[in-house]
Amino acid sequence: MDLKEIQNLIKFVANSGVAEVKLEMDDVKITIRTTLETNVTEATYVQQLPTQAALPQVTAPQVTAPVVVNVTPEAPAANDSKYVTIKSPIIGTFYRKPSPDKPVFTEVGSTIAKGDVLCVIEAMKLFNEIESEISGKIVKILVDDMSPVEFDQPLFLVDPS
Repeated sequence: MDLKEIQNLIKFVANSGVAEVKLEMDDVKITIRTTLETNVTEATYVQQLPTQAALPQVTAPQVTAPVVVNVTPEAPAANDSKYVTIKSPIIGTFYRKPSPDKPVFTEVGSTIAKGDVLCVIEAMKLFNEIESEISGKIVKILVDDMSPVEFDQPLFLVDPS
């Protein structure tokens, strides 16, 4: 299949009102997904299949060491100047619990010690425990559970006194 045929197929699928089309030929595999509300093509994948059968790869399970949090004093407001902000060391999804059926790591008002796990951030299917570098009391949790976080985004306000 050449590029022109693929483009025509994408246009046809987008105009047909079909949500998803998968096409597999000898050495080409194509998946086209569209959204029905706006009738706009959302994603198109073209994959060239190898001519030889590849051997299955076995990967060892990855074990990650706890991520140490960068702690920097920050003064977002006049009354918050005495608090230390704990920020996200990575991009990912913020979780307050180790699993859905377990209790949260910390609550507002909880006293924490250096090395305590404050939350978990999932990045690329790996769950990274975020540990505190300071001791103190959690004053505010700045991120909702199960929400995406950016690198260096404030997560917690801690009163170190």
